[in-house]
Amino acid sequence: MDRHAEYVLRTVEERGVRFVRLWFTDVVGAMKSFSITPAELENALVDGMSFDGSAIEGYTRIQEADMLAVPDPNTFEMLPWRGDDAPVARMFCDVRHLDGSEFHGDPRTVLKQNLERARERDYRFFVAPEMEYFYFKDEHSTVPLDDAGFFDLTTQDISSELRMQTILTLEAMGIPVEYSFHENGPSQHEIDLRYTDALSMADNVMTFRLAVKEVALANGVHATFMPKPIAGAFGSGMHTHLSLFQGDTNAFHDTSDEYGLSKTGKAFIAGLLHHAREITAVTNQTVNSYKRLVAGMEAPVYVSWARNNRSALVRVPLPKRQNLEATRIEYRAPDPACNPYLAFSLILAAGLRGIDEGYELSAEATNNIFEMTDAERHAADISILPTSLDEALDLMEGSSLVREALGEHVFEYFLRNKRNEWDDYKVQVTPWELTRFLGNL
Repeated sequence: MDRHAEYVLRTVEERGVRFVRLWFTDVVGAMKSFSITPAELENALVDGMSFDGSAIEGYTRIQEADMLAVPDPNTFEMLPWRGDDAPVARMFCDVRHLDGSEFHGDPRTVLKQNLERARERDYRFFVAPEMEYFYFKDEHSTVPLDDAGFFDLTTQDISSELRMQTILTLEAMGIPVEYSFHENGPSQHEIDLRYTDALSMADNVMTFRLAVKEVALANGVHATFMPKPIAGAFGSGMHTHLSLFQGDTNAFHDTSDEYGLSKTGKAFIAGLLHHAREITAVTNQTVNSYKRLVAGMEAPVYVSWARNNRSALVRVPLPKRQNLEATRIEYRAPDPACNPYLAFSLILAAGLRGIDEGYELSAEATNNIFEMTDAERHAADISILPTSLDEALDLMEGSSLVREALGEHVFEYFLRNKRNEWDDYKVQVTPWELTRFLGNL
């Protein structure tokens, strides 16, 4: 047993932990969990805990039901919202077959496999997402808690206390925060997580979403990561900052380049642009995601890149003068409803394909792309992201890159699950249709 596992056993005993929650996700990113007592913990750390995989979306068939949840002791943290009366801790798990072999339907395993492909090229991948979400008075309505706007700090911003409590909760769980503020929409907020390696960040995103909801629930309100809950208001994104390192060297930085962007960085961006339309079904996985990806609401729509231009899909933020080597890339398409393990896998795979194949980077978009005409965008070879989940799934289905990065099991299940979602959605009769047509036709 390694020192991390020994630390977990010692901490559980010293702090009187009553239950340990084992966390993992299904293919579409829903958190799954079961609890064990301290008496079972050592066995869990050594051999894993068996569970019924046929009950989890995208896992196994009924005749192949039993799976193992193997806790990662590096992810051990106390759950602050459980209190001190009956302390509860959690660990993320890798899901495996009963013989201990990797299960290729586990999203966390998928990300680890893609990170290993990067390591084979001597790359380490780091990410830092900007998490946007809404607070509403309850889960059955979209009545906001405030009418404040971007960066507002007024008596209307009654949710600032909720943000502060959430940040304290996150930091108690070892998740550092860089910024927090009120976003553009009514009762819309943003908390930016400090960058770390992609696997830890995917775990952090899953923890973040639960922590936000737990703090909101404790205060009698509802938090949602639905990408577009209010028609006509700004949607919630998960702009993701990306860094690639070789050893201690930032692979995206080149001091000899006019803007500090290396050949590797340019090829990575070119890979993202080339495969952006193919990976959108995963970075934006719900039918509601495409209500956010529309022109005029500051969401990225056009497949382009720029430096200091927020209308582009991929942005290269200008580093601070005292830290010129902090060159990074920002991918602006994802929304907070995605499965972060799969989304980070595809972002990395697209960028690495650009490096491996030596993709040429297109010209930078220097104008406001939203204000360009269709003819101007066509002349600049700027395409558009999918406008519906149906279109995004068609593009994904034809992508060898997505199939390879996700693996056959996840690829096929994700497509089936999301095709079903689209089929259910397209037969719905919405309030808009009733208002528009019921009395006029």
